[in-house]
Amino acid sequence: MTVAQRRGRRIMMTPAELDSFLTEQRTCRVATVSADGRPHVSALWFAWDGTSLWLYSLTRSRRWAELRSRPRIAVVIDDGEEYGELRGVELSGSVEFVGEAPRTGEPCPELEAPERLFAAKNFGLDTMPHDGRHAWMRLTPDAVASWDFRKLAAL
Repeated sequence: MTVAQRRGRRIMMTPAELDSFLTEQRTCRVATVSADGRPHVSALWFAWDGTSLWLYSLTRSRRWAELRSRPRIAVVIDDGEEYGELRGVELSGSVEFVGEAPRTGEPCPELEAPERLFAAKNFGLDTMPHDGRHAWMRLTPDAVASWDFRKLAAL
């Protein structure tokens, strides 16, 4: 169940705008929480399949270890330089780990589409290269909040 955005409705993205934005953007910032409660934010490339955000993370990273213990996550993707150009989205929920970890390319039907999207978007390839150091996480968000300050001019 996705929580509806309450504040900023006049500048939130429509579902089509949100889908387009997440499809074209490349880098997100992932927020996790350590065992002692300290936040940790790191950048990752991602793929969007229209429903879920697919994150390809190093399995020996602090982010991976924290999410294995506490799978709750918040992710921000944003764009723009000038104030009137700022736009972005925050997605939050719990990640699911998909496929073998680390990923070596074992057949996994659930990963066929995200790996194709990710390889094309980030590497310009038809198939995903596997380095045996990364693995997949899927975030199907519980809550989505978006903003597009370009809409302020019309208000």
